[in-house]
Amino acid sequence: MISIEEIKKEYNEVITQLSDPELISDMERFQRLSQRKNHLEKIIEKDKELQEIKNEIGENETIISAQEDPELSSLAQQELITLKEKEESLKKELENLLKNKRGDSKNQAVIVEIRAGAGGEEAAIFAADLFRMYSKYATLQNWTQKILDSHASELGGFKEIIFELKNSDVFSKMKYEAGVHRVQRIPITEKQGRIHTSTASVAVLPKPQKAQIKIDSKDLRIDFYRSSGPGGQYVNKRETAVRITHLPTGLVVTSQTERNQLQNKENAMSILEARLLEKKEAEDSESFGQKRRSQIGKAKRAEKIRTYNFPQDRLTDHRIKKSWHHLEKIMNGELDEIVESLKEKGV
Repeated sequence: MISIEEIKKEYNEVITQLSDPELISDMERFQRLSQRKNHLEKIIEKDKELQEIKNEIGENETIISAQEDPELSSLAQQELITLKEKEESLKKELENLLKNKRGDSKNQAVIVEIRAGAGGEEAAIFAADLFRMYSKYATLQNWTQKILDSHASELGGFKEIIFELKNSDVFSKMKYEAGVHRVQRIPITEKQGRIHTSTASVAVLPKPQKAQIKIDSKDLRIDFYRSSGPGGQYVNKRETAVRITHLPTGLVVTSQTERNQLQNKENAMSILEARLLEKKEAEDSESFGQKRRSQIGKAKRAEKIRTYNFPQDRLTDHRIKKSWHHLEKIMNGELDEIVESLKEKGV
């Protein structure tokens, strides 16, 4: 089996190749190298975790063998059991990563776009609440999550946030979230205690497989600019944010969440590929743009699939005319019961 040192050497070689400005002319190679880089990073990070656990095991064994403090030795002995279980788990995870030589994955992935709709700042805060709900749901489902782009509002909400979720069953569950979500509650910006109604829209786009979308590099205009928003002075010192324009269609995507151009370019390409696939499918079905417009809508209050009524502690899905209580649990990612109900009704 290949050694970690060989993995690190290959990783440095891949980074060097990805840094070549001429690489953008070979998009297929760029995507292949990016996939390899991500896989090697996972191996290196998993090995780092394993080494840290081994160090902790060594420290505990030293305390136990010294027998200087009986109480401390007892605690070290208890912790040692947990650490060795974790070590075995990490060894298996690392072994599986090393066996998967190319980093191929049969897992599904979706690009989720959440945008604030009607309601001003409260709509942006609700968009952030939805993002946190899906993040917690992803954790409960053992999905992996990656933020591709975001635009924050003044009070900590999101005007827009785009992220990727990945695992074997992600699309089969997340597809039910596409549409306009409505919230009824007293906003933090409300000083007179009045209930407001706001909306946020959610689009769920399948991430294309490698062969589904071919993008010619000559069809792209790539611009780099300085990131904006939270992050301190660092974000203004270098042009790390990326804007990609697909010239034949006029589609424009951006990414500024990472601190380097390469990663932001990969993120932006993921968004662009998902939107181009959706556009292609819409054209194939002779209903250009209909799918995405039906998901995003105009974010008006009447165009809703679901209402989150906080004063009455109730969530209602209007597609199946069913309600659930315990909103706090739902907002903490406990969506399985809702998803199963939607599956049963064949929405």
